[in-house]
Amino acid sequence: MNQILSVENTKKEKRRKSPGGPIEIQKIVRIFAIIMIIFGIAIVGSGSYSMYKGKTEPKPATRPIIVASQTAGTQVTIQITHDKPLAKVTYSWNDEEPIEIETNSRNEISQIVEIPSGSNNILKIYAEDINEQTATNESSYAAQRKIDIQLEANGTDLKVNIESETELAYMTYRWDDEEEKEEELDGYEAEKTIEIPKGQHTLTLIVVDIDNNTETEEQEVKAVTKPKLNVTVDETGENFVIKASDEEGVKRVEFIINEDERNSLDVDKVLPIEQRKEFEYKYPLREGDNKLIIRVYNESGVYEESRVMFRK
Repeated sequence: MNQILSVENTKKEKRRKSPGGPIEIQKIVRIFAIIMIIFGIAIVGSGSYSMYKGKTEPKPATRPIIVASQTAGTQVTIQITHDKPLAKVTYSWNDEEPIEIETNSRNEISQIVEIPSGSNNILKIYAEDINEQTATNESSYAAQRKIDIQLEANGTDLKVNIESETELAYMTYRWDDEEEKEEELDGYEAEKTIEIPKGQHTLTLIVVDIDNNTETEEQEVKAVTKPKLNVTVDETGENFVIKASDEEGVKRVEFIINEDERNSLDVDKVLPIEQRKEFEYKYPLREGDNKLIIRVYNESGVYEESRVMFRK
């Protein structure tokens, strides 16, 4: 009996000491559960961070960019750029009706427009994209119209030729530091003759149009006496005779007969200057009428012209 009890007690003690019992399994399950919870939290946190990181703030809507600049005296270049297709572009001067520029759904538009006459012209530009986002630009421009001045001296006269893109108003001129003189002008072209004082002088000429645009020309001018010229027929009646004289010396002679025969003599290439102050030249006449145009030039390029007709 005592042996049986002893054996049973021994078995119970062995069961208590043997590993892998119910208590150990519960601990393992608890630890595994804790690990799974931590892993799950980590996965959820990582997913939430990825979603947060991938999320972007909405971009503000962009608008067309308008640039306008005066690229010439009478022109403005309009340039419009955008990251979206343009739906409508217009421009207008002052209070006039807007003029529409074809966009054809392009992202870039470039247009050159003419500036009206006047000094304070307001250019208004409007641009709209396909999403109805708009932009405007407003600037003031003054047209700088071209005025062309040509000066040609001949002897003691100065010929002034003027051409303008706008109607002319007046011109002023003065020699050296003398008092300024004024002459009225009209139309788009003008031709004036100014007497050159004896000797060499500085001319200051200012031309003004009706929009108050101005052009100034300053030039050194020397008054030179024109050559003296006489054309006759010699005693035989066979030749015409050119007689010319000049204090500087005759440099060149040109003559035309009946508009179809042209001749020229470079006198300075064959005679010294002292022999060119008095010059004479004969040339045969044609049978019938001889319509002559003769020009004699001196060293300064000033010329005298004679038109005569002789019959042989």
